[in-house]
Amino acid sequence: MRIIAGQWGGRRLRTPSGEGTRPTSDRVRESLFSSLDSLLGGFEGVRVLDLFAGSGALGLEALSRGAESADLVESNGRAASVAAGNTRDLGAAATVHRATAQRFVADHGGPPWHLVLIDPPYALPADDVTDLLTALVPHLDPDAVVVVERSSRDSLTWPEGLEAVRDKAYGETTLWYGRPVAGHQPSLQSRSTP
Repeated sequence: MRIIAGQWGGRRLRTPSGEGTRPTSDRVRESLFSSLDSLLGGFEGVRVLDLFAGSGALGLEALSRGAESADLVESNGRAASVAAGNTRDLGAAATVHRATAQRFVADHGGPPWHLVLIDPPYALPADDVTDLLTALVPHLDPDAVVVVERSSRDSLTWPEGLEAVRDKAYGETTLWYGRPVAGHQPSLQSRSTP
């Protein structure tokens, strides 16, 4: 696995061994970040949350493209260690948190995120994904983008406070894009500008 573009474009990333994680393919990541560049208007000043981070590839890709910071959340100890090693190797402005996605979001007291990347195990029930999205709503910037990667055989229900923007299937994988509903939540802290 490698970083696709930006300051670390072409740099290789370590990935956790075993079947506990499912890396996002280069093709899907290229399409994802092309869409995000358009939806976000670039990555400068963006605070990223990468849930079920695995190797940290998605959050680190955003940082390579100019994001301000990234929280990489992974409950599996081996995967969290790999993400921490990748972060150190790149000198990235990322913090690896060994925690469940649900616990990390519930305990968050910091500034809102502009980009949330959620790549849970395909076996995670759809209701659990919806519950996680519901918990995220108060922690999102009003202009945030949320992306959920799921099996193409599954559906996704956006909870109150989030609305669908688009979805795109890539064989067995579908990316679901959503945004906060306009006027649903006040801004906690705006995006910083260079």
